[in-house]
Amino acid sequence: MAPKIATRIGHSLMQTSTKWRFAIWLCLMLATSLWTLQLWQNGAKVQSDILAMLPHLQQDALTARALEQVESTLADQVYLALIAEDEPQAVAAATLLMEQLKTQHTAFTDIRSADLQMGEALGQFYFPYRFKLLTPEQTEALSHNGLEHLIASATQQLYNAFSYANSQLLTQDPLLLFPANLLALAPSSKLSASQGILLVHPQGVDTKQGVDNSEGVAAIVMAKGTESAFNPNAQLRQQAALTQALNAVSAQYAGIKVLQAGALFHAIEATNTAKSEISVLGLASLLGVVLLVWLAFRSVMPLLLAMVTIGSGLLLAVTFTLSVFGELHLLTLVFGTSLIGIAIDYSFHFYCERLSDNERSAQATVAYIFPTVSLAFITSALAYVGIGLAPFPGMQQVAIFCASGLLGAYLTLVLAYPLLAGSKLPSGERPLTLAEAYLARLTGFSNKLISPWGLSLFALVLAGVCLLGISKLNVDDDIRHLQQSPASVTEPEDKLRKLLSGGTDNQFLLVRAPSEEALLQRLEALSPQLDAAIKQQDLGNYVSLSRYLPSKQKQDAAYQLQGKIYQSQLTTVLSSIGLDDGLAPELSATYLAAKDSYITPTHFFELGLGKQLAPLWLAPQGLAPLGHSTEPTTSPDNANQVNDSHGAIVLLGGIEDIAALKARFAEDPQVQLIDKVADISTVMGHYRLLTLKLLGLALVIALLLFSLSFGVKRATLVVAVPALAAVFTLAILGLVGSPLSLFHALALILVFGIGIDYSLFFASAAQHGKAVMMAVFMSACSTLLAFGLLAFSQTQAIHYFGLTLSLGIGFTFVLSPLILTTSQVLTTNKVSIPTRNVI
Repeated sequence: MAPKIATRIGHSLMQTSTKWRFAIWLCLMLATSLWTLQLWQNGAKVQSDILAMLPHLQQDALTARALEQVESTLADQVYLALIAEDEPQAVAAATLLMEQLKTQHTAFTDIRSADLQMGEALGQFYFPYRFKLLTPEQTEALSHNGLEHLIASATQQLYNAFSYANSQLLTQDPLLLFPANLLALAPSSKLSASQGILLVHPQGVDTKQGVDNSEGVAAIVMAKGTESAFNPNAQLRQQAALTQALNAVSAQYAGIKVLQAGALFHAIEATNTAKSEISVLGLASLLGVVLLVWLAFRSVMPLLLAMVTIGSGLLLAVTFTLSVFGELHLLTLVFGTSLIGIAIDYSFHFYCERLSDNERSAQATVAYIFPTVSLAFITSALAYVGIGLAPFPGMQQVAIFCASGLLGAYLTLVLAYPLLAGSKLPSGERPLTLAEAYLARLTGFSNKLISPWGLSLFALVLAGVCLLGISKLNVDDDIRHLQQSPASVTEPEDKLRKLLSGGTDNQFLLVRAPSEEALLQRLEALSPQLDAAIKQQDLGNYVSLSRYLPSKQKQDAAYQLQGKIYQSQLTTVLSSIGLDDGLAPELSATYLAAKDSYITPTHFFELGLGKQLAPLWLAPQGLAPLGHSTEPTTSPDNANQVNDSHGAIVLLGGIEDIAALKARFAEDPQVQLIDKVADISTVMGHYRLLTLKLLGLALVIALLLFSLSFGVKRATLVVAVPALAAVFTLAILGLVGSPLSLFHALALILVFGIGIDYSLFFASAAQHGKAVMMAVFMSACSTLLAFGLLAFSQTQAIHYFGLTLSLGIGFTFVLSPLILTTSQVLTTNKVSIPTRNVI
């Protein structure tokens, strides 16, 4: 039914004025161009953020918020380490760098190193709560009647020239307990500060971690980009600002070494790689197609129309993609270079038909190939739609880009070619003769293959190779294959992370609890487990709010223990230290007045450091983000979120054994190790299997659909070509050791879509088989040019995609002519096969 409808439409094209059709095409291209220009003016952009391409994870609200908080906190941060021979030089160089960066206010903000005022601010904040604070050592002493030990420690501090002891502090904290509690807030003993600069000294660095102690003193400078590191324009500004600032440092301090880390440097490399591959691969593919067209047709008009076909396809591809997504990813453009090799197929089929019958007009040629080309377009477009079904924004963009690009090429053929391609071509006997000779050889091969012994032996050999190759296939769904930065980016980053005891990894712990107090207690219970992981070298460091926010239970315990000092032993303490006993009443009164005073998240997050740590605290939806008490909203939209549990994020750094960390918390329902990379990789594995199942379903549907046009036997031959090509491709991948991933599976969908096109043309070639052979040869060459070049991409995902398609299309090209030659052999041997055509 469908072929008859397509045939009637093809004949109706003969009756429609070529000028009217060209006018329609011209108006369509003009409208598309104007709409694309409008989209760019309204904020459409080129995107290079690799995160924008990743599949979306199905997560509960708290986990999603935690991921958003971590990504927003760590995103756009730049870390620089200036390694100098000694501390004065390191401090001076870092100071100069910060001054230079501050002049570049359009590129960076929040430029900082050590905050000397933070220590004073912390002291002012915590001092009123000093009766609610004790270090573990102080707790141990007071719990086991070790007051004498605390008195001796305080006496020693009195005579230490470098202690915090002064007369004012002694009158309010006679045992000098508070300074030790303040020092306990320091995140790492390996870090120190001098003149506002954060330093890592050689003796503070573990050589086992791969950092050479002889390198000197490292000064750490941090900054946050004013815009996303994945914005190409922001990258240029930030890179220029860094280059200018570092050049100024190098000019004044020649011996300074620089280590740098941050998403910016990965994004810059990704952008440069993508731009390079777009220009090189796209240009090479375009030149290859131009050369192919010229060698085949020896005429300027086919070459010009090939450019028009590619141009109109790319125009529609960009327009549709921007209309749907509002942006165009650089990797979409890299994948999209393959569109050049596919969109030109329609031009090849048109001109090869014209070569075979040069007396036929352009309008008649379009009408003649219209049914088959239409069916081929539909199957290719459906193949791209299959790619778009994956919950993978990047692949969805590729699907829209390529499907709409094919639509542009198809419409150009149908509407513009009847008028533009009217000129006659030079004789095409030589390429047609070569195509005919190739078909004759295949027919001879088919004659031998049809014999029982030949067919059995051939099938046995192929089955053995396929089984061997497929048995060697392994699976690798690691999302990190989507982008891999070079050593010039990763090595300095690794060294800097080791200097900072591991820095911060992408993985983190999400801790849940039904209330604020329960959450703080769970964080306190978690710290010893993480300390044990550090001792066993499973972990480098961690950042937890438990260091800064003790629970009320812990504060009450400290208060009760300090009661031994301020309620029963205060006179003894004062006399032992040599203080006036007259201080006792006031100290006791101050102690009693502090009973109901607690350190709370609400007040802590108002502090400078608290604001920096606020993203680690996840108040329930309906509460103020920083823990400020407000009435929960009761609107229907968030009625289910008011009762969300409280949550807190524990940042992890220097992870050495992620599996061991997962095992530590596997049985704890309140603690969840969030590993977005692993979760996305798991999702990719799931959709790899689903894509392969969809491929199998597509083959079955195609068999049923084509059976209506060609009969069951010939339809089986048509579908067998892409099916066998997919099997052979998997076998070769297994033999060469390439792991199977989602990108291979998506490529096989395209092998099916393009391979079906080749099969359809041969199945419908009742006459002019040599013209179809020439067209398929040129199509295969152009497609192999496009996808074969993708196989040379530096990005593994694109490499896998291109390699799989190259193999698949290569096998399809070899197998598809067998549909025609096998049919001829079977017909000669009087084997009954239906010969209905699409045309």
